[in-house]
This record gives sequence, C-alpha cells and structure tokens, in this order.
Amino acid sequence: MARKRIPVSGPSITQLEVDCVAEAAREAWYENHNRYHVRFEEAFAEYLGVRHAMALPSCTSAIHLSLLALGVGPGDEVVVPDVTWIASAAPVTYVGATPVFADIDASTWCMSAASLEACITPRTRAAIPVDLYGGVPDWDALRAVSKRRGVAIIEDAAEAVGSEYRGRKAGTFGETGVFSFHGSKTLTTGEGGLLATDRTDLYERAAVLRDHGRPPGDRAFYNTEVAHKYKMSALQAALGWAQLQRIEELVARKRKIFGWYREELGVVPGVTLNAEPPGTKNSYWMVTVVVDSACGVMKGELIARLDAAGIDCRPFFHPLSSLPAYAGLPHAADARRRNTVGYRVSRAAVNLPSGLNLTRDDVAYVAASLKKALSRTVEK
Repeated sequence: MARKRIPVSGPSITQLEVDCVAEAAREAWYENHNRYHVRFEEAFAEYLGVRHAMALPSCTSAIHLSLLALGVGPGDEVVVPDVTWIASAAPVTYVGATPVFADIDASTWCMSAASLEACITPRTRAAIPVDLYGGVPDWDALRAVSKRRGVAIIEDAAEAVGSEYRGRKAGTFGETGVFSFHGSKTLTTGEGGLLATDRTDLYERAAVLRDHGRPPGDRAFYNTEVAHKYKMSALQAALGWAQLQRIEELVARKRKIFGWYREELGVVPGVTLNAEPPGTKNSYWMVTVVVDSACGVMKGELIARLDAAGIDCRPFFHPLSSLPAYAGLPHAADARRRNTVGYRVSRAAVNLPSGLNLTRDDVAYVAASLKKALSRTVEK
C-alpha cells in the first residue's frame, strides 16, 4: 500500500476544541457575545504573565496596531530581520514608515544585536525581532541595544508560543508581543492573532484603533477617528481557549517530534538542525535543516527530491531584501550586500514536516529520505 503523503504542518484538534466551538456557536450571542473573547484573553495574559492580551484576526494586525499605538509613521524607520516572513515587515509600510533589514545570528537565525545596532539611525523608532521557527534571539543583547539607543521593541512571537528565554515566555520581551494562530501554528484558531503587553497605555490605544476608532464601551457609535476593524470571532476565541488549556501538551509534543529528528539527523555530516542555546527553550514550531554547501544540493532541489518521496517541505524564508516586493526600497541594496549570514543560511535551509500529527515512523521516513536525497548528490 502506498505511503500517505506527509504534510509540512498542521494542528492537533481534540473533542475539547470541537465541544468549545460548538458551545460558542450555540451560546456566544446576545449578552454572551464576548464570553469566549474574555476567557481566551484573560487566560493567555495569565499564561504569559502580562497585564493585557487582545485577540485579533492575525499577527499582522497585531504588528500594525503595535506600530500605530507607538506612534510610528511617515519618516520613521523600523528595523526588521532580513530573513522572516513578509508579515513581520509589511505593517511598517502600512503606517508609512520604512523597513530596514538587519542580519540574523548564524546559530539562532534570529536578529543579531550587532546588526540591529548597525542599522539604527536618528530616524529609527522601533525594531521587530522575530522568534524564528520557535527559536529565540539573545534578548539580553537586543534589549541592551534598544535601551541604549532609545528604540522600542515589538516582539514577533508569531511562531514561538511556548518558547522561553531565561525562564520568561516568548512574547514578553518588547513593548508589545504578537502571536499568530494560523492553522499551521502550535496553538491555532484557524486564522487569528494576539497582541500582549504590560503597558496599559498601548493596550488602550490599540483597543480604540481595532474598532473603527470607537473607545471601548462606546454604545453611541460615536467614532472619534478613522481606524481599523481588527476583531476575532467568538468561534475562533473558543477554539483558542480550548487549545490554550492544552498548551503544555502541544509544546511537549513539538519538542518530542524535534527529539526524534535529532536522533535521526543529529550526526549526519553537513546537516545542522535548529539551535537551543543554554538558558532558552525552543518550541520547534518548524523543524529545519541547514545543508552545508559541500553537500552540493540547494534547497530547491532538496525540496523537489523530498516531494517525489511524498514529503511536503517548505523553503527557509527568502531574505526580504531579495524579494520583488522590496525591489524599490532604498535600503534593500545595502541589505543584500551586508546581510551575509541571512543569505547564506536561506540558500541552504529547508523546513521539514513538523505537524503535530507526525509519528515516530513518519520522522524516520523523512530522515531516511533526506539522507537518500543527499547521498544521491554525493554519488554524482
């Protein structure tokens, strides 16, 4: 019998989630319309250890609101890692500011503190470090730079729910922390996101901006400004609340899956897996391999070979400065020349299947297929 195709990502949904969403469909109306929003937001804030959490339709909207609440706008610059998904940088353009692309660390694949400092100018208002694929950066170094240079931090923890740095949860190291609950993420609401913060002023400002410029509690439909419509549905909030009750189980499962990959691939010459520096906890949202150039295969060919074996993979993110979307950005040419680590890693890295439904046998098959794909290159 043919082996079932292995997807690159996916959630874990149990009867708990089904029951909570069904209950919301029946009961989250009239005076109970906000029941699950409150449950989810309060529980998530408690999980992180912060004062405020705001459920939103996406992580992108959380970054957008964070920038607006911080007063970032035309004429300002915001430093973003060159290697990340475009959603980390696109909201900078939404508010009329300019993204500046910093290099990443060779081990964590997250924003380098030295590169952040080199990118700061008198126009820099904020930086958006990304906890890439569940890994975390050197937050002590990044925060020291931001404090010394007067630059606000928005922590993009879209991919890192459950990760930690020195005992603190990812998403708690900036003025705001932002999360994604896309269907591929460790904790999902299907689509969705969240803004977390200890700063009441930013939370209150974001609350107005997410509801068409209406102050919270307004019943007169008396808008004080033109703003945005960024709200999560009750069904999504119910799903998120149920998933959050299982968060430790979900993160533990992600780490177990990575452990299987480490057993299979940890000693393969020329292959490097996600890092977990001392003092950190990686939630391993996306298990990733960086293949040494000496192996003679680039990521596109490697993905094609695994695809032929019935294995879905993803390319490591392309540097933003290399994308047509940013071809006209004045800083892009500098970034292409300067960000040598990001370009080197991106060319050689692939995201392996990391869905929560993976079995030990699945991982063994993926690893064996990867070794075979690399050995074919050597045989040539």
